[in-house]
Amino acid sequence: MIVKDLQFENFRNLSDNHIVPCENVNVIYGDNAQGKTNLLEAIWLFCGGHSFRGAKESELLKFEKDFYSLTMKFFSYNREQTANIKFFQNKKHIEINNVERNSSSYLTEVFSAVVFSPEHLTLIKRGPMLRRKFLDAAISQQKISYAVYLSKYNQIINQRNALLKDIYKHKELKETLQIWDDSLVLYGAKIIKERLEYIKRLKIYAKKFHFGISFSKENLDLNYLSNAQINEEDDESIIRDKLSKVYKKSRFDDYHIGYTTVGPHRDDLDIKINDISVRNFGSQGQQRSAVLSLKLGEAQLLKEKREETPVILLDDVLSELDSKRQDFLLNKVEEYQVFVTCCEESNKEQLKNGKIFYIENGNVQ
Repeated sequence: MIVKDLQFENFRNLSDNHIVPCENVNVIYGDNAQGKTNLLEAIWLFCGGHSFRGAKESELLKFEKDFYSLTMKFFSYNREQTANIKFFQNKKHIEINNVERNSSSYLTEVFSAVVFSPEHLTLIKRGPMLRRKFLDAAISQQKISYAVYLSKYNQIINQRNALLKDIYKHKELKETLQIWDDSLVLYGAKIIKERLEYIKRLKIYAKKFHFGISFSKENLDLNYLSNAQINEEDDESIIRDKLSKVYKKSRFDDYHIGYTTVGPHRDDLDIKINDISVRNFGSQGQQRSAVLSLKLGEAQLLKEKREETPVILLDDVLSELDSKRQDFLLNKVEEYQVFVTCCEESNKEQLKNGKIFYIENGNVQ
């Protein structure tokens, strides 16, 4: 996929304008709070989702304006296409190739991207919930069925937790717990199996990208950590058996604590560099490089699934990386159209083959 032209009106702090990117690396350069990230956000909205910064639609409006409009011309699936997003009177209007659509989800059929933002560093720095969220979002983008399994599993967990709280007062309800456990085993096994398969494929590409980013000095490894002691080679039936046993074993603790203490909603993704935990012992540069490798690996898997190359959006990615790692991202990520934001003047000077946009007070040049 290649963004050919992006037009924006009343969007964030950006002055009404348009940009014509090149097909490889596009550097968006300027001081902080000038609108660099807003440009990436505008492109990301064409993936059919919400702001990657968690902003509400009304927060995307320029101050004192009652609508915003984004129009993107792009090449995907062997043809030129056009999409328009307009937000007006608290409603988003979507048009794809001059055809009105009633949902943003239609955008996912024609355009895709992978984004890295500084917030993604919490994937490593904080607890397992964010690493599960990364896996779940990446798999759901490829498989609608996975999102269904996840939704059903979370519903059952909520119902089981509510029951556990009632059991504390009404002991006779203990006998009904097995009904919920059977459903948790069914959907939990499907979720874990999909995660294992995704990590197995992601590991191949993430290793490759990290090896390049670190100039062959560091080996990245990924492993799924399950409280049910599940292994990569386990099939779905074995996973069901292990989950069933661990749910039964944890019941005593669950009764007293009042919530479900085991299962895929408590699992984790272990990320190591040269067999050492990145979270506990990795430098800022290593942590950033590891997340970048995961996101680039995600892009490669998305490319395989959709048979179309996604656009890569890298927000403030170059800070805390040494010059060699910066050079890799600017000049050696091939086959993708890349948008990179940066503040340091030396970063833009490293670019060997691409296009530079300067932005100041929302004015893009």
